[in-house]
Amino acid sequence: MTASRLWPRLAALVVIVNGAFPVLWILLTSLKSEAELDARPITYLPAAPTLANYARAFAEQPLPLYLLNSVIVAGLSTALAVAVSALAAYALARLRLRGRTLILGALVGVSALPLVTLMVPLFQLMRGLGLLNTYAALVLPYAVLSLPVCTLVLVGFFDAIPRDLENAAMIDGCTRLGSLVRIILPLSAPGVATAAILAFVNAWDEFLLALSLTSSQSMRTVPVGLTLYQGEYAFPWPLISAALVVALIPVAVLIVAFQERVVGGLTQGGLKG
Repeated sequence: MTASRLWPRLAALVVIVNGAFPVLWILLTSLKSEAELDARPITYLPAAPTLANYARAFAEQPLPLYLLNSVIVAGLSTALAVAVSALAAYALARLRLRGRTLILGALVGVSALPLVTLMVPLFQLMRGLGLLNTYAALVLPYAVLSLPVCTLVLVGFFDAIPRDLENAAMIDGCTRLGSLVRIILPLSAPGVATAAILAFVNAWDEFLLALSLTSSQSMRTVPVGLTLYQGEYAFPWPLISAALVVALIPVAVLIVAFQERVVGGLTQGGLKG
């Protein structure tokens, strides 16, 4: 094997190991007892695998409630982000807007802003609107935060679709909104799936806003709920790992189900954008 083929394969192996090892370690830890985890020397495989940690994860905290809250918040924010970003991307791709390049550059710059800089104004805004401890307090910020990335992804796909398809539809009486819904979005399905996955994962994993904008147990999402498993002076890692595995399942299922569309969307978007 030549060096030109060896190095890319080694790099790919490093990336795979770097991504898979933490997940595998969490899974193995969730199957151990605390005594085995504290034993020395360290054992990588559980000597006596147990599911007791999973039972405790559901018994000690309302984990199903946290999962439901995360599904509702992530689902609604994803739907809102994709709908609004589709309209914005269509305008940038089809309408003759002045400063199109400047707008796209601004989207890139806004997407790079650290979330911590937005926490105080968002908290004050939600408090003024009376939305604290509601789904809207998380759905609206998550959707807004996902808009730049979703819009950039969709613009690349919309630009690649021939205008003749829309012109033919408009001759037959279709409006611009109708052409977007009936022609552009179906032809850009990989891009839509990519934008939706990115928005969903971003909302599912977010912690700072979920901690700041919700304080009641009934509104906590999974990232905030996971912190409640730790004690004041102890960290029951097997228990926390079991809860983490449960929290990873919905995202893993979603990504596996749409794997081909996501990979294709990211690749095509990068080539066409």
